[in-house]
Amino acid sequence: MQSLENLIRNKTNPIFLISRTDSIGDVVLTLPMAGILKSIYPNAKIIFLGKTYTEPIVSLSSHIDKFINWDSLSSEDCSTQIRLLKQYNIDVFIHVFPSKAIGKLAKQAKIPIRIATSHRVYNWLYCNKLIRFSRKKSDLHESQLNIKLIECLGAKSNYRIEDLYEYIGIQANNITTPADSLIDKTKFNLILHPKSKGSAREWGVDNFNKLISILPESEYNIFITGTKEEGDLVRKEIINKNIGRVHDLTGVFSLSEFISFIGKVDGLIAASTGPLHIASILGVNALGLYPPIRPMHPGRWRPIGEKTKVFSKNEECSKCRETQYCECMLSINPNDILTYLDKIK
Repeated sequence: MQSLENLIRNKTNPIFLISRTDSIGDVVLTLPMAGILKSIYPNAKIIFLGKTYTEPIVSLSSHIDKFINWDSLSSEDCSTQIRLLKQYNIDVFIHVFPSKAIGKLAKQAKIPIRIATSHRVYNWLYCNKLIRFSRKKSDLHESQLNIKLIECLGAKSNYRIEDLYEYIGIQANNITTPADSLIDKTKFNLILHPKSKGSAREWGVDNFNKLISILPESEYNIFITGTKEEGDLVRKEIINKNIGRVHDLTGVFSLSEFISFIGKVDGLIAASTGPLHIASILGVNALGLYPPIRPMHPGRWRPIGEKTKVFSKNEECSKCRETQYCECMLSINPNDILTYLDKIK
């Protein structure tokens, strides 16, 4: 029986659809899949199905040829969705982020090969190549777990995290932003991104204030970033306590502008959030703050890139599993971060 890999190789220009309709960090860690597929099938076309707000992230990868907006597609009636998806003549659907509706649509659109994990019941109904592995129980990094889905297409089973960066295929997003004039070439330009929209454990305002207080003003140019809503949360506790010391950029950027601005600074400090992963793939010093709790730990979610550093308590802990308050996160010492920054600036 012909292998799936050989079956696809027999096609002159195979078309793959990677579906990942969740958040920014998750999408960043999915991008290496496109580069790996292109390395195996150089004439392939890679389409990415994602949410509206992640399109600027997907556009950073030179390996992705087309973006389909799930928010727009899902707003159409069922028959229109099927017709629109069919027009791309997709050969392989790769169901990275599980969605019953998307899996069903892929089958209705008669995509011949539909790959998904085996542990969702609806995947047995809508997908025809089921891969057995458990994200929850695995020691692998998220990006390595994603690649498990394409091993049947010829991907290796032993990619090191350090090697995955080269498969992202970063292309510049060099647009002007409202804050470009604040960059100081004589200092280390540092973004502090204190909030996470509830998606990750946070370091806390006291730690950020302590870090700001010990960073020499003559050497560091500090920016506070976040959404407008996050700005409202931290303005009193961080920004207003450091007037003249930090630049308030909360609520200032579109995502495309924020990506461009991150690419112009020297470093970014954040918890396990989208901006941290953006900085890492742009080649900016990305300092991540992580709890040791599985599956939130850095072994699963640390950023990939050449200039990354993770700060996390070096012991397994589940004490704060049921709360957002996290002793292990709060115990990360600002002085350790200063020591590291002084080494790299």
